Amino acid sequence: MNKKLAAALSGGAVLVLTLSGCSSDDNGDKVNDWAKKVCDQVQPQLQKIANANAAIQQQTADNSKPADVQKTDSAAFQQISQAYKALGAAVDSAGPPPVDGGETTQKEAVKELNASSVSYANLQKKVDALETKDQGKFADGLKGIADELNKISTSGDKALKKLQSGEVGTAMAKQKGCQKPTASVPPNTATSPSTSPSKKS
Repeated sequence: MNKKLAAALSGGAVLVLTLSGCSSDDNGDKVNDWAKKVCDQVQPQLQKIANANAAIQQQTADNSKPADVQKTDSAAFQQISQAYKALGAAVDSAGPPPVDGGETTQKEAVKELNASSVSYANLQKKVDALETKDQGKFADGLKGIADELNKISTSGDKALKKLQSGEVGTAMAKQKGCQKPTASVPPNTATSPSTSPSKKS
C-alpha cells in the first residue's frame, strides 16, 4: 500500500542537486570556492533525505501494518522537511554565487528550498492524521499523499535548476558533497519478494 508513495518519493525527494558536470574552468576559483562552501553543508542533508527515502522504500511490503507505515512515513517526512530547511540555510549563508544574476538566483533557490520544507512538514501532519484502524481508508489517504508528493516533486524546482546550471552548476557538480549519496539504511530482508522494484530516479 506504500508502494505508490515510495515510487513518488524516489522520483522527487531529492529535487536538489542531481548534478552532472561538464568541466569548464573559465570562472576559476571564486565559483569553485562558493560551490565548496555550499556543498560541504549540503552533504549531510542529502544523506538525511536519502535515508528517509530508503526508510519509506523499506516499508512497502503488502503486509505492512498501517500503524508501522504511518510511523515510518511521518518520521521520514519530518526528516526531509528539516533537511530542506537546512539546505535553504546553507545556500543562504553562502551568499550569492559570483556570477551574473547570482543574487536573484540564490534568493529564489532559498525560497524554493524553504517552501519544500513547509510542504514536507504539511505532509507529515497529513500522515499523522490518517486513520490506521481501517486499512482501506488508510490506503486511500496514502494515495492522496502520494499524489501531493508528485506535485511537490514536479513543481517548484525551477530556481534550483537555475542554480545548478551554467558555471555554478559545473562547479557544484565537481564537489563530492553535492553528489547524490546512497542511503545508509540496510535493505530490509523481511520485505516480500513480490514487492515491485523501486523506480529509478
